[in-house]
Parts: sequence; structure tokens; C-alpha cells
Amino acid sequence: MRAPIIGGGAPRPPPTLAVGQVAPPVAPSTQPQTRPGARPTVSLPALAPAGSAPRPPPPPAAAVTVPSVAPAVPGVAPVAARVPGIAPVVPPIAPSVAQRVPPPPPAAAMAPPPPPGAAKSHGLDAQQLTDLASRCAKLDQMDYFEVLLIEKSASPADIKKAFYRESRTYHPDRFFHVEDKELKERVHELYKRVTEAYYVLRDDTKRKKYLVDVTGSERAQKLRFTDASEAETKAAAKKEQEEQIGTHPKGRQFYAQAQKDSDAGNPSAAERNLKMALTYEPSNARYKERLAEVQKQLQDEAKNKGDSSFKIR
Repeated sequence: MRAPIIGGGAPRPPPTLAVGQVAPPVAPSTQPQTRPGARPTVSLPALAPAGSAPRPPPPPAAAVTVPSVAPAVPGVAPVAARVPGIAPVVPPIAPSVAQRVPPPPPAAAMAPPPPPGAAKSHGLDAQQLTDLASRCAKLDQMDYFEVLLIEKSASPADIKKAFYRESRTYHPDRFFHVEDKELKERVHELYKRVTEAYYVLRDDTKRKKYLVDVTGSERAQKLRFTDASEAETKAAAKKEQEEQIGTHPKGRQFYAQAQKDSDAGNPSAAERNLKMALTYEPSNARYKERLAEVQKQLQDEAKNKGDSSFKIR
């Protein structure tokens, strides 16, 4: 007997029975009959709600074994039909709300902090530290010009520039957080002397007096501008002013009037007032010098007029 064809084709004819043999009853099949060429029904997975992460697709399904639907015949083994499994095709579902990814932190924030002592906490290099120690060691033997590192013939602009240069380098505020007490004391001592030097040298009268002191025989005692030096400077300035203007009230009055006459173009009146000023202060060099200038001006005017017989008595 031929084996029945499973999975399709024309219906099988009933088996041939011998005389007197009764065909066994056919048990009803519990499996649903499948049409030839039809694919098995596959249920799709439930879709994830919006906003949640999509689930990974299921692995490829294995082959599905479909039992035979042919009637069981004694002596004939049923043949199972293998239908290849079909993996469900589910399109990916994009989340409804885009997830924001924070920007990466800057490189400076990710870099580890430098080890302690790697950076200069005081802002001075090795050469500046050596120079600071050397200047503080001989500070009592240095004059103000040497403290500011300038020449004795420096102009007021050069003095100011030198002070600002030293102040930017050794200002105590830059060393407020330094733990080295010895370094802070040196900086404070040098900056104090720098400020003192600038206070004296920026004033024309004080600088002139100090220059005489440090270039004379008493240099060692005149390196610092003390209260005594201040008093001497004021006395010298007063004396110079008196020599120029005068000490007697009447003498100063006539001298001031002579200056006004000269500025107004009246040298004759200026000559008379200068002579009156000299009667009160005969030794005043400033009065004599000014009188000589006025008399020379009168002589020049007389020559221009052609009066050669004119003579000042």
C-alpha cells in the first residue's frame, strides 16, 4: 500500500479491505485543517506605550511542526510537515518625547587639579626671589635712587615709572595668602622703602636736597629722609623763596609792583620801584639782578631812539 500524500493534493481514496475485514473508525482530528500553501497564523506582540523605551525584537522563530491531518492507518507512520517559521516584522516605534542629552563638560572641569606646589603661589620666579633676598640684605646701605633702580639724573617721569614697576611686583596685597612668613616680611620691608623713595624723589625740592645729601661726605647718615631732613628741606625752601621775593614787606611790595610795570611795558616805572625795594633790602640778589635787566632794557631803547647822550645815573 502506498503512503498517503500529506500537505496537499487530491483527497486520498479509502484503503482497500479484504473480504470480511471491517475498516476501523476514523478519529476526528483535533487540529484545525490547514489549506495547502497557507502560512500559520502568528500573533504580534503588544506595542509599548508612547514615551517608553522600545522592546528588543524577539529572536527568529524556529520551524513550526504541523502534525499530519491524514487519518490514522494501521501500519503507516504519520508524516509531519515542517513549515518554516516567520519572524514578525514590527517597525520600531520612536519615542514621543526626544530625550535630551546634556553637553559634555569642558576640558578644564574634567582635568584633575594640579598638585600642591606645582603652581607658584607667590607669583615670583627663582630670579626674582634671589633678587629680593639680595636687595633686602643691603637695604640699609642703599639710597633711594638705588632702591628704585634708577640713575641719580632720572627725570620725574622715570621715577614714577620705576615706582609703578616695583609696586606691581612687590605690592603686599599680592602676598596676602602666602604662608611663608619670611617672604611676606621681606616683601613688606622692600615695598615700604620703595614707597618712601618715591615720596621723596617725586618732589623737586626734596629730591634736590636729598641728592646733595647722598653725594656729600655725610652720605651714610643721610640715606633715609627723616623728620629732621623734612625740617631742613622746609627751611631751605623758605630761604630760597625769601631770597627771590624778599623778607621785608615793603621790599616785597615794591618788587611786585616793579614786576607789573615791566609786564605792562613800562621799564622806567619798574626801575624806580626796584630801587625802592633795594632801599629796604640792599643785599637782596634777586632785586639787584632784576634791576640790572630793566636798566639794560632802557639803554637799548635809548640807542634805538638815537639819543647817545642818555645815561642812567
